[in-house]
Amino acid sequence: MKEETAGVRVVDARLKQEEAELDTTLRPQSFAEYVGQADIKTSLLIAIQAAQGRSEALDHILLFGPPGLGKTTLAHIIAHSMGGGLRVTSGSAIERPGDLAAILTNLNAGDILFIDEIHRLGRQVEEVLYSAMEDFAIDVVIGKGPSARSIRLDLPKFTLIGATTRAGALSSPLRDRFGATYRLDFYKEIDIQKILDRSARILKIKLPATQAALIAAASRRTPRTANRLLKRIRDFAQVHNQGIISEEIIRRALNLMGVEANGLDSVDRKILSGIVERFQGGPVGLSALAAAIAEEKQTIEEVYEPYLLQAGFINRTAQGRVATKSAYQHLNLIPPLPDKAPPALFK
Repeated sequence: MKEETAGVRVVDARLKQEEAELDTTLRPQSFAEYVGQADIKTSLLIAIQAAQGRSEALDHILLFGPPGLGKTTLAHIIAHSMGGGLRVTSGSAIERPGDLAAILTNLNAGDILFIDEIHRLGRQVEEVLYSAMEDFAIDVVIGKGPSARSIRLDLPKFTLIGATTRAGALSSPLRDRFGATYRLDFYKEIDIQKILDRSARILKIKLPATQAALIAAASRRTPRTANRLLKRIRDFAQVHNQGIISEEIIRRALNLMGVEANGLDSVDRKILSGIVERFQGGPVGLSALAAAIAEEKQTIEEVYEPYLLQAGFINRTAQGRVATKSAYQHLNLIPPLPDKAPPALFK
């Protein structure tokens, strides 16, 4: 049975709980080890050197982009480079203003507070964060009723690093308080090959360049997916080929996992065929597409769609999603003539 039919999507770049240890093991510890995102690395190195030269805390940083591209890794590297401590939490874990206040008051000067999926912060929690980011102070209300009073607590100079897959979901007041905003893009395949080479050395796997290229092509240009495929292929080779990874073993393992040579899987095909066959190639709104293929809108938008856009299988227009010529070719279908394009649907 293929893993896709068992309900496990191997190419889903979101971190799985059982992979946390492997993710930590393979995580780069410095900018020298971090592959890809060259412009972001250069900008961050300049900002870090400038802040250290002035003996100041680094400006607050917002990192956004699809899952699995290295936002958490960058936060760890920044903290290591600045020489401060790192406190890691998530937007959904901070339920009340008091939770945030407890975290902030336990920070030391120069520490990094990393909030993953920061767009999930509640409105009241977010309002507490405004003064913490801007004035390095928070107002705490003591007591209830007429006897209640507000006390301002000063905070040490810290740096907030927020990460999100949905930058548009952040409120303008919060977004404007970040001194620097960086978008992480999908990696080039040559960079994915370098990441695989480094991971293979750490895991003590013999991986020639030609085999690394095959895995990189199926990794959806995402480091976390590439490392996951490498681990699964290693396990497959151990059982079926005495631990020796060959091109044939890679192809057989990918087939078992339901992953095509270009990284697409059954869910991607379902999305593409839904647009092409049920909506005549589009345009189709996100709500209609989600209902047609029985998937959540947010999951399509955050997890599935980014790679399909980057790979050129779909386009996003004002009227909705449209299948490209590449999508028709991938499904072995003939694209419609331009003069017979279907009427636009409401988004």
